Amino acid sequence: MGVWGASLIALFTWWFATGAILYVIRRADRTGGNAYNVAVFMSVPVLALGVAGVVVSAPDTGLTGLYAGFFGALGIWAWIELSFLSGVITGPERASCPEGVVGAPRFWRAWDALAHHEILLLAGMAFVVLATSQADNQIALWTYAILFFARISAKLNLFFGVPRINFEFLPVPLQHLRSHLRQGPITAFFPLSVTVLSFAVACFAQLLMTAETTVAATGFALLTSLSALALLEHWFMVIPLPDAKLWRWMLPEHKRFTTAKEETNGF
Repeated sequence: MGVWGASLIALFTWWFATGAILYVIRRADRTGGNAYNVAVFMSVPVLALGVAGVVVSAPDTGLTGLYAGFFGALGIWAWIELSFLSGVITGPERASCPEGVVGAPRFWRAWDALAHHEILLLAGMAFVVLATSQADNQIALWTYAILFFARISAKLNLFFGVPRINFEFLPVPLQHLRSHLRQGPITAFFPLSVTVLSFAVACFAQLLMTAETTVAATGFALLTSLSALALLEHWFMVIPLPDAKLWRWMLPEHKRFTTAKEETNGF
């Protein structure tokens, strides 16, 4: 399949997996009731396959093991993301952040809104680390690590402030998170984030160019593409590009969320 094939697989998987998760959540938004819990329960096989892929891939240094580890880590990540976006596993704080709360109190309120999700992400990282400890195949660990640190960086940037936030993709159960996000000028954390991600892309790209085997080149192509996509997602927070159109066409019509303020003022 080669390096270009691996890069296309990473790109398609990123696009399709994101769209599939958004589709499931959008359907649950329209159905309401217990649909979110059902969606998370029905997707447990994705988690199970992800766990199996990580475990089975660890001793396999061939192309089969490479892709098993890559998709295994993505399967675990996808289920955790679905459980979060469904509102099933988020945090103990379900209320909006009051206006005027700043500094440390605002940070801890935001943490309480995400705490259980963050703990689950850490648990996923711990599992992947243990499953691949001293293993010959480390693709699952690097895949999960890129997703993990890029997502933490993205969340912090959304908390500190970025010019563009796709609120339309925020599911009904997570509407309270709007109050924890800040749409405005970037802070010093954004250039730091993109610098670190750019460095990661450059490192993986150099390893790709100097790889001595097809398996190694394929693995580094997957990691280079994944880290480049993470970097691109960060730039989507700043550059006015219609990135939402990548998935909007495949989603059911959004169930409009009306805030109490809108209901009162008739907007």
